[in-house]
Amino acid sequence: MRSVVGLAAIVATATVYLYLLSTHLPPGPRHVQAAGEEGEAGEELHEYRLKFPSDLDELRELAEMLKFYKREHHGYVLLLFCSAYLYKQSFAIPGSSFLNMLAGAIFGPWEGLVLACLLTTSGSTFCYLLSSAFGKQHVVRVFPQKVALLQRKVEENRSSLFFFLLFLRFFPMTPNWFLNITCPVLNIPMPIFFFSVLIGLIPYNFICVRTGSILSEISSLDDIFSWRTLAQLLAIALMALVPGALIKQYSKTHLKVDGMDSNGHSQAEIKQDRKRR
Repeated sequence: MRSVVGLAAIVATATVYLYLLSTHLPPGPRHVQAAGEEGEAGEELHEYRLKFPSDLDELRELAEMLKFYKREHHGYVLLLFCSAYLYKQSFAIPGSSFLNMLAGAIFGPWEGLVLACLLTTSGSTFCYLLSSAFGKQHVVRVFPQKVALLQRKVEENRSSLFFFLLFLRFFPMTPNWFLNITCPVLNIPMPIFFFSVLIGLIPYNFICVRTGSILSEISSLDDIFSWRTLAQLLAIALMALVPGALIKQYSKTHLKVDGMDSNGHSQAEIKQDRKRR
């Protein structure tokens, strides 16, 4: 009970902080306010309510608004983005793909990629620490079969633990958020966890960030079929395929991942589910 209260207090404090940060927007850029009639542009911006994007239309709208603010309030936009990203990652809230795309749209492909990699790793580490401090027993109680399966696979691959974790990041047989909260239960050392996240999610972050950067530049269908855009899409495909192929080849000879499907279930669980149906 004490662990639940402690975690709830941390979540509530972080939520209040993020809410206050997102509702106290600084004034919009001065030259845009001056161009509007009696500051109408600035008033419209202050009426805008920030929220996590749930589709591409909301993503583009939010990206345009934050790029507008970034002209004179780069520090505020950076703090807001980092806070929102860490909030989602730390509390295992799905939706990092939209934030990665937002990073590419706001900060560009390279600065956005560096930010996404650092924030993904930091947020996952915070999630690891929170699970270690408050949630170990609850994770085992709520997901007993999945934890047991992962525990067995970790022990089988203990000699190549780092590459096993890289494999799970490249080919998510279990969701990243679940892996983050389960690693403390599996006694995965912090350094191995940290660097497996940092390296293992680079392709995923790269794909999302580059996609967001491209989406922010596209204004018509003609832009999609330009040579520049097609070359970028090809680079994204290669970035996704090459590291994954290398890790998969390594796994065939060095790792034991038989018995797991793409959702982290064992083959026995799948047969059991089929019998129930």
